[in-house]
Amino acid sequence: MSVLNLIDLEKHRQDSTVFPAIRLNIDEGEVIAIHSTTDIRKCLLNIFTGHEYISNGSVLIENELMRHGKISGNQKVGFFFLDEGFYERLSVKDHLILFKGLFTSPLGVEDALKLARLEMKKQTKIKQLSFSEKKRLQMAKLLTQDPILFILEEPDQNVDIETKRIFIAITKHLKAQGKAILILTSNMESAITFSDHVYRLSEEGLLSIEMTSPLEKESQQQESVDEPEESVIHFNKIPAKVNDKLILFDPPEIDYVDSHDGHSSIHVRGESFPCVFTLNELEEKLHSFGFFRCHRSYIVNLQKVKEVVTWTRNSYSLMLENSSKTEIPLSKNKMADLKVMLGLK
Repeated sequence: MSVLNLIDLEKHRQDSTVFPAIRLNIDEGEVIAIHSTTDIRKCLLNIFTGHEYISNGSVLIENELMRHGKISGNQKVGFFFLDEGFYERLSVKDHLILFKGLFTSPLGVEDALKLARLEMKKQTKIKQLSFSEKKRLQMAKLLTQDPILFILEEPDQNVDIETKRIFIAITKHLKAQGKAILILTSNMESAITFSDHVYRLSEEGLLSIEMTSPLEKESQQQESVDEPEESVIHFNKIPAKVNDKLILFDPPEIDYVDSHDGHSSIHVRGESFPCVFTLNELEEKLHSFGFFRCHRSYIVNLQKVKEVVTWTRNSYSLMLENSSKTEIPLSKNKMADLKVMLGLK
């Protein structure tokens, strides 16, 4: 059954497009992550909470339309915000009892404490908890609400490893219960770790991110070996490894690639991902997509270069057109090659 359905949802502010019309459906027992900038993430949350109006399109929760930018009382949606306040003077248990009284959830306070691994802290004042323990209390409070749709904003940002593992276990528990979960994050690793499927949302639209596990990749490679010789498969995606999954990038979305201590990394929208290929292999694979070996340790997407900076007679760099204005070294001999490519020499 469909829990959340975005139909041609789009948002504009004055003359700018925050994101164009998008379509997304989340069913019961499904965990979906949307990777985006902080501005887009906040915009989506404001739409879901009724603080910003939709420019066009509609939002349906369990096939019920969200009207006038507000969720009705029948639409059971729970939010886990990045910044949320607590009653610091209350104990952990009393805090949960207070909020438990606002809902008709069958989940008891003790059960929520157990899921969040806070049983040993239930008599502790909230002000004495660590940051990660407070985030687990925030999750426990959400569990006592027992919504059908969980919307989580950056659930694992700055938490310790134990808390991250607990959140992953809770996500699996909720999925088994048939809950729908939408994760909004600007961290690709978090998106991949928690969800079944990842989308990237930008002013260009909603892009599905292809993921596979190493075992699936080996199976695909074996299948390609078993195929007749005349069958040629052209595969242009560039794989990067995150935990136990592989994420596949389209070459045009890559800003640049670098290599240090024999390990290459792909850089996309301010995030870095370890790559399974060497820099030489990547240079060969990316050449036809307009990538240039600008330095022995760097390959750059020339479509992303905004400016060539001359520091001294023998010192140059490339300035990228991204939010962090990334600066990449350009070696002297590569500067000569670049001039020839640009028709300047």
